[in-house]
Amino acid sequence: MKFTPIAIVIGTFALCLSSQSYATEHHTAQALEHSAMATAHGQDGHADQLLKHAEEGLKHAEAAEKEHAEAHVHMTEAVKHLKEAIDHAKKGHADVGTQHTEEAMKHMRQSIGQ
Repeated sequence: MKFTPIAIVIGTFALCLSSQSYATEHHTAQALEHSAMATAHGQDGHADQLLKHAEEGLKHAEAAEKEHAEAHVHMTEAVKHLKEAIDHAKKGHADVGTQHTEEAMKHMRQSIGQ
């Protein structure tokens, strides 16, 4: 009977670790999805939609950056590129914004080992 409380504590700890990992992966997946949408719209010359998706991707990339210290360097680079994409999209520069979203996606993939 002494082992039951210990097992509960260990199980709870393992669950917390796995849920934190899932949250980071979720934010990275969402950041990748929105960056891909931004890239597609940018390639079509739609700066307004590039802006919308780059901003949403940035929110998720920043969340993943905070949650996952090991991949911090790559996610920081991704955040930098998404901010550049947003700046260029606001100026109507879909081509340059697209280049930045593509670079952001490369860094996001590197942050999760893909």
